[in-house]
Amino acid sequence: MYAKVNGTRLYFDIEGAGYVPDGPMMRQKPVCFILHGGPGGDHTGFKPALSPLSEHMQLVYIDHRGCGLSERGPQSTYTLENNIEDIEALRQYLGFDKIIIFGQSYGGMVAQAYASKYKENLQALLLGVTSPAHRFVEKAKDIVNEKGTEEQKQMVEILFEGTFESEEQHQRYYEVMAPLYSYSYDENNVEQRKAREQAGSRAKRSYQALNEGFGRFLREFDVIDQLPKIDVPTLIIGGRHDWITPVEASMLIHEKLPDSELVIFENSSHQVAKDEYDLFISTLVDFVNRRVIESKLSNVY
Repeated sequence: MYAKVNGTRLYFDIEGAGYVPDGPMMRQKPVCFILHGGPGGDHTGFKPALSPLSEHMQLVYIDHRGCGLSERGPQSTYTLENNIEDIEALRQYLGFDKIIIFGQSYGGMVAQAYASKYKENLQALLLGVTSPAHRFVEKAKDIVNEKGTEEQKQMVEILFEGTFESEEQHQRYYEVMAPLYSYSYDENNVEQRKAREQAGSRAKRSYQALNEGFGRFLREFDVIDQLPKIDVPTLIIGGRHDWITPVEASMLIHEKLPDSELVIFENSSHQVAKDEYDLFISTLVDFVNRRVIESKLSNVY
C-alpha cells in the first residue's frame, strides 16, 4: 500500500487486525510502526520474524523514502528530518492517535529523534540495537580493526565514508560482514546460508540512502540531551557482541531515558532476532502486554 505524504510516495504494509473480540466487547490493539535500519534497508527483513507480534499489536511496516518499495527521489532528500516527518505524516494519513514505534539500528535512531519532537503521539518505544549519537562509529571501527578480516576493514571504510558505488558492491558488503552481524553465524550451516540468500534476494536496498546517511547527516546525529525529556515507556534491546551499535550505546540510552528498561542479549550481535529469536519475541511481547496493554486496561477500569 502507498501513501502520498510529505512530498513522497511512501510504502507501508499492515499486519494484524485493529480490533479484536474481548468477551462481550471489541478491544482496539495498539498500533506499532516498524522502522527498518540502514539507512537504506527495507521492511522485508522483519518478515516473517515479527509476525507473532501481530497477535498483540497491529503492525505497520514502513519503507523509508528512497528505500524498498517507496518512491526514489533526489539523494539529498534522504535525510533524518524527512524520515521523522514522513512517519508523522503517515500517522496522520492513517488516522492513528498514539502509536508505538519499534526502531531497529538506524530505525531506532529515527525513533529516538521522532520521540524528541513528537513524544505526545507515542504510547511506547521499542529500541533495538541502536545508538543515541554518532559516536558509535568510532567504537565500531575499533572493533573491526581488532577482530575483522582485511576485506571487512575495507568494507567498513566504504560504509562509514558513504562511498558505495553500486548495488552489487552494497550486496557484497552484507556477504562479507555477515559473520560480524550474527553471533550464531556458521558458514557451514546450509539452512543459514539459504536464509541469507533468500533475504538478500527479497530486499530492495538503497546504497544511495546509505551513502547519504553515513556520508552526511549521521556524522552529526546526537539526541543524548533530548532523551531525559522523553518520558514514554521504552524497551531497549542490546546485543552483547554487537559490532556496529555496541552494547555501550544501549546502556547510555537506558541511563538517559527516565522510563526505560534494558535487556541485553548475551548471545547476540546486531541481528538479535536471528541469534536469540524466541527470547527476542517473548521480551517484546512481555513489555507490550505489561507496559502498554495492561496499563491501558487498568486506566479504563
